[in-house]
Amino acid sequence: FSLNLAADCNAVLKALQPIFQEQGMTETVHNWEDHGYLVTYIKKNGSFANLRIHPHGLVLVDLQSYNNDMKGREEVDQLLNKVEERMKELIHGNIKRVKRLPAILRGGVIDRYWPTADGRLVEYDIDEVVYDEDSPFQNIKILHSKQFGNILILSGDVNLAESDLAYTQAIMGSGKEDYTGKEVLILGGGDGGILYEIVKLKPKMVTMQTSNIDQMVIDGCKKHMRKTCGDVLDNLKGDCYQVLIEDCIPVLKRYAKEGRMFDYVINDLTAVPISTSPEEDSTWEFLRLILDLSMKVLKQDGKYFTQGICINLTDALTLYEEQLSRLYCPVEFSKETVCVPSYMELWVFYTIWKKQTDI
Repeated sequence: FSLNLAADCNAVLKALQPIFQEQGMTETVHNWEDHGYLVTYIKKNGSFANLRIHPHGLVLVDLQSYNNDMKGREEVDQLLNKVEERMKELIHGNIKRVKRLPAILRGGVIDRYWPTADGRLVEYDIDEVVYDEDSPFQNIKILHSKQFGNILILSGDVNLAESDLAYTQAIMGSGKEDYTGKEVLILGGGDGGILYEIVKLKPKMVTMQTSNIDQMVIDGCKKHMRKTCGDVLDNLKGDCYQVLIEDCIPVLKRYAKEGRMFDYVINDLTAVPISTSPEEDSTWEFLRLILDLSMKVLKQDGKYFTQGICINLTDALTLYEEQLSRLYCPVEFSKETVCVPSYMELWVFYTIWKKQTDI
């Protein structure tokens, strides 16, 4: 409750006391001269409520209980309804805002809460754990969502859902590129989505350079993410593609030494780091190295595509763009913002190319 006036802490406490006492709850009151009251109510079954009354006009009620049935949830709602009704009677129209948050379900068999890139907590409509395995390097989960289909989650980060064709299209150039007869290098992409979509466009050859830690990702996705990857992960080699499960940096260095060049390089290894200290963060170091090596294997008129990060992380995006000015060769770039369904946030994608110099 956010009030239009200062809270009379004692009056609020006395008004709400009977509601909790009717539930058979034991009361403990803590008060501070300038900081209001904290009141705890504990029930014999372990349920408890915290009532926090701030003098400046904020009243908070937190209720925790162990209820795994509809009856228990109805009892919680009834108690909160009584609290709201009593507060409205007491304050006489001087409540600026009442906000009741949905219950957070803790300790469930299925984890429905995952953070966005900018640190907001999102509750997904997850109803099934499809796959949950630990590789030596990361935890790999595939969870089923009623809205988004199966979702790939790597070490707590939402990577891609079966609903997220918009992500795959954006990191391929949003339908503006002609891949017919072209040489394409994919870095990462263990879910198989990019490979599946490019193979449809009749390229000359696609090399998907994943890394050792992605073998278990491939194994999980080829079984449980087939709406995303189709059948391209069933075999590591096809008529116009090959999948290499090796560390991408030595391979990129070898390609550069051999003079092998690509029309397109698509980096799906990692998002832009959130850290704002690029000189101290090894992820930024890795990102710069990948960029430099990719430019060395990119044809003069080729294009490099990559994801950025969510649009709200403007400092990280600015730092990424600063890194582009530090590569061994001058580059230019453009960017677009795309709504990726399962991310529940707008995501930035980059197109980078070598700057054409006058001869």
